[in-house]
Amino acid sequence: MSSKPKLRSLGDRLRQITMFEVGGLLIVTPPFAWGSGVPITESLGLLALLALIAAIWNGCYNTSFDWLEGRLTGRQADRRPFRLRCIHAVGFELGLFGMTLPIIVWWTGMGWIEAAIADIFLAITYTVYALLFNMGYDRLFPIPDTPAAPERDTVRLER
Repeated sequence: MSSKPKLRSLGDRLRQITMFEVGGLLIVTPPFAWGSGVPITESLGLLALLALIAAIWNGCYNTSFDWLEGRLTGRQADRRPFRLRCIHAVGFELGLFGMTLPIIVWWTGMGWIEAAIADIFLAITYTVYALLFNMGYDRLFPIPDTPAAPERDTVRLER
């Protein structure tokens, strides 16, 4: 087991983040607009801003989590056990909740409690979505194994 498991490439991480955020906006915007009473165009604007914040957080959090997990266990992120996937998803959403709650209050004019309830529902939805998305992503786009150094054919010349 290597002490430095391979991490996702920058291109792979950007693809993962883009697919995650676009999918999330498509899934979450209509129910958020309906449940919050915020018009759909305003909801889309708010959720797009939150998605941008989440995308930046996603890259930082996932890379850091993958690095730490690899250092502690020697395991690549795409081989993460289910229990740790759950911890990963919840940790991501708790961090994001702290960043997004003030923005929801400011954007919508909701009170802190009302905005917290809306943000909690967003967090629950995104936690389940993140868990399912990342399991699917890891299956569709596994981290390629580092190719072993090719064995050299040694030719012994005899005199």
